[in-house]
Amino acid sequence: MEEISKLPLPEAFLDFLKENGLDPSVYSAADSTPRYIRLKTGNEADLEEIEAELKCKLEKVVWLSGFYSLPPDIKIATSMAYKQGKIYGIDAASGAAVSALNISAGDHVLDLCAAPGAKLCMILDIIGDSGSVTGVDVARHRLAACRTLLQKYALGERCRLFVADGATFSLVPLRLHLDPGSCNSVLQEKDDTFREWTSRIPWKERKRAVKARENAASKAIVRSEHPELIFYGRHSGIVGLTKEEIYQSVCNSEVSSSGYDKVLVDAECTHDGSIKHIQKFENWGWTTLQRRVLDPERTDSVTNLQLKLLTNGFRLLKVGGLLVYSTCSLTAAQNEDVVEQFLKDNASAELQEIDVAKNWPCKSGRIPKTLRFDPLTSKTSGLFVAKFTKLAI
Repeated sequence: MEEISKLPLPEAFLDFLKENGLDPSVYSAADSTPRYIRLKTGNEADLEEIEAELKCKLEKVVWLSGFYSLPPDIKIATSMAYKQGKIYGIDAASGAAVSALNISAGDHVLDLCAAPGAKLCMILDIIGDSGSVTGVDVARHRLAACRTLLQKYALGERCRLFVADGATFSLVPLRLHLDPGSCNSVLQEKDDTFREWTSRIPWKERKRAVKARENAASKAIVRSEHPELIFYGRHSGIVGLTKEEIYQSVCNSEVSSSGYDKVLVDAECTHDGSIKHIQKFENWGWTTLQRRVLDPERTDSVTNLQLKLLTNGFRLLKVGGLLVYSTCSLTAAQNEDVVEQFLKDNASAELQEIDVAKNWPCKSGRIPKTLRFDPLTSKTSGLFVAKFTKLAI
């Protein structure tokens, strides 16, 4: 208990932990939990050079390919390896959630809550030069940060990013149009087709966008129902298509065959399992913690959103596909309770064993086949993981 007393957790937060059946000793491991990085594919030969620059040994995470741990006090942001896009920071538990999807070559993957982008980068690194990834997030500035990451790590060729509410997003992958080389004749014939993406917007397009915003403001027009496309790679399927073709809708029966192969729903949560996140409230103020984490109305709102995100992500999954639901909360209300309600509401959903988890340092959740990471057990941040498949019924 001495270690726990060193953490300035307010009484209200300790009450929150008690009400949710959580052990406060989890937070005693905050200062001993390692930092984790993933080595971008193709940079394995630079490992010794990276270790020399960081002045520490990178310990291979034996249960998770491509991951290394290092002391928590080591800063990577100023290193050349980080600036040159050879490594990126991502907790091993988050990497496990991606690994649970069993992503294969050619898969079309949906990351429904994509920001801040580390898991998105890992997914794109895994699919390599086949398939596609669609990243969605409701916060434009956070998704713009994802875009910056993709450009930094040169991982955006097969990705498209949409600013949208993950609970209502409805676009399926563009399976039949991934080669921009076949679109040259179309590009010459149509003026409204999407050309290769560039961060430098032509003057005419800027003027058109400004005029559209002014018209919307003056007429009080409701925002377009279409999600905003803020990035697309050369091989994402966008180049050469018109807006009408990109935003064409499909019925639920068509999604069964044309939906995503894999879906990740790393849902918005109270972040109480992220020890480093909780530590930030020392600077932000514990009253902020009260508002963001402990307020019952906030918690109820979050669980409702989580169920909607999970339900919509599953709707966009094709039959036989796999979906992973995860949160960095340790509470049952945001994890097992959401899973139980979802299974009651969706007869075609079936929980799956996470077969790659045989050697993972984690515990079983309250529901069989679900898993929980925490700092004491796993030496990672806290994370809940559940995996589903869609049955044909």
